[in-house]
Amino acid sequence: MNPKFWKGKKVFVTGHTGFKGGWLCLWLQEMGAVVKGYALAAPTTPSLFIEANVAEGMESEEGDIRDFYQLLKSISDFKPEIVIHMAAQPLVRLSYDAPIDTYSTNVMGTVHLLEAVRQVGGIKAVVNVTSDKCYENREWVWGYREDEAMGGYDPYSNSKGCAELVASSYRQSFFNKANYHEHGCALASARAGNVIGGGDWAEDRLIPDMLNAFSDNKSVEIRSPYAIRPWQHVLEPLSGYLSVAEHLYAQGCEFAEGWNFGPRDEDAKPVEWIVDKLVSNWGEGASWTLSDGKHPHEAHYLKLDCSKAKMRLNWQAVWSLEYTLTKIVGWQKAWLNAGDMKQYTVNEIKEYMAARVGTK
Repeated sequence: MNPKFWKGKKVFVTGHTGFKGGWLCLWLQEMGAVVKGYALAAPTTPSLFIEANVAEGMESEEGDIRDFYQLLKSISDFKPEIVIHMAAQPLVRLSYDAPIDTYSTNVMGTVHLLEAVRQVGGIKAVVNVTSDKCYENREWVWGYREDEAMGGYDPYSNSKGCAELVASSYRQSFFNKANYHEHGCALASARAGNVIGGGDWAEDRLIPDMLNAFSDNKSVEIRSPYAIRPWQHVLEPLSGYLSVAEHLYAQGCEFAEGWNFGPRDEDAKPVEWIVDKLVSNWGEGASWTLSDGKHPHEAHYLKLDCSKAKMRLNWQAVWSLEYTLTKIVGWQKAWLNAGDMKQYTVNEIKEYMAARVGTK
């Protein structure tokens, strides 16, 4: 990705009050983009959006992605060049309790976003962010490629598979490569999962649950110590989304397809490994125990094949999982010590950008 590309670009971000959205908007601001966000209020208290004062350098509108006419007006008023769609119900376990909200947000919300883009016109690049869980998970040991079947066991995962099918239909029906000279819009999907980093307070997520327990001097309960996930710092997939957007903007439909963004193979680690590393990094008597009782189904093994992004986008993860965990602990302790979290987060983004340049 090229930071200079973003200077002055008008970027519309849905889900900007969420964990990933907050990091992305701070990054876009740092690169000089003109940013507008559309989302519900921050989903947790505290939240990265509030603690890092994300709204200070952008236009922020509170709205529901399920409200088509408000969304349409918001995009029409702003007239963006690039849209990055991240608004979602992002939690597997919550999807069992609220399947209707999950599907209406993740599926119809995507329909609303893409239809608004179609009706407004003049938008050159759209990145639809879904999840690694959009794939039909067969629990095999090799990574899923972008042309694997969509699926999903639980309502969340399934809703993301549905959102991928929606994007595919819009790409073929309304943003077809053959008619690019007429519509001028290139649409891609980006898939990543198990994103971690400072400022995540979502419920029923491993890292936030652990940090909250450690901060309160409590032992944390772990429910699936042997589950393996493609752990990565939040900035890794965000750099992929930005890279895809740049390519869509400059080269149109040549890059209008699905893209995987995940860690290197060696960083697909079991939960137990993560827990032990965080306990060690935190110190201060931190500990964990195995949770009793029954829990809803969650995938045991899930990994992405990111070779296409590496070959065609020159993209790969740059921070090791071990280093990522040290950054998360550092961010949390800075927040507990009442640090300037906007500046702290921006400094982390700058460090990451320098590391990415160093890998080229």
